[in-house]
Amino acid sequence: EVPVVESGGGSVQAGGSLRLSCTASGYPDSRYCMAWFRQAPGKEREGVAAICRDAVATYAESVKGRFTASQNNAYNILYLQMNNLKVDDTAMYYCATGPWSQNLQNGRLTVAYYSFWGQGTQITVSS
Repeated sequence: EVPVVESGGGSVQAGGSLRLSCTASGYPDSRYCMAWFRQAPGKEREGVAAICRDAVATYAESVKGRFTASQNNAYNILYLQMNNLKVDDTAMYYCATGPWSQNLQNGRLTVAYYSFWGQGTQITVSS
């Protein structure tokens, strides 16, 4: 088991910014990728951004140009800088991580390919 803890959620007006942090423990091999997902009420959980050990960042189309993911050198802390937030960004944001697999390598924003999840942090964007 790899403990995953998110922080930094809150409420903001549209156009504002927030920064999320995620800390994952466990052996480095259990953390090939770290990613942010989100789930709005009544909707499926969707991938937002991921960074893997090859230093490649992957983003959902809906957040490109607004959100930036970054990671520390120990690959155990993942940040998500969210700028120009929109009402549609309102959701519970989850951090996830998992060991390498071919599925994860090819599907970095796919919920099913991640093994370890945090409890989530709420982001609410008001108009």
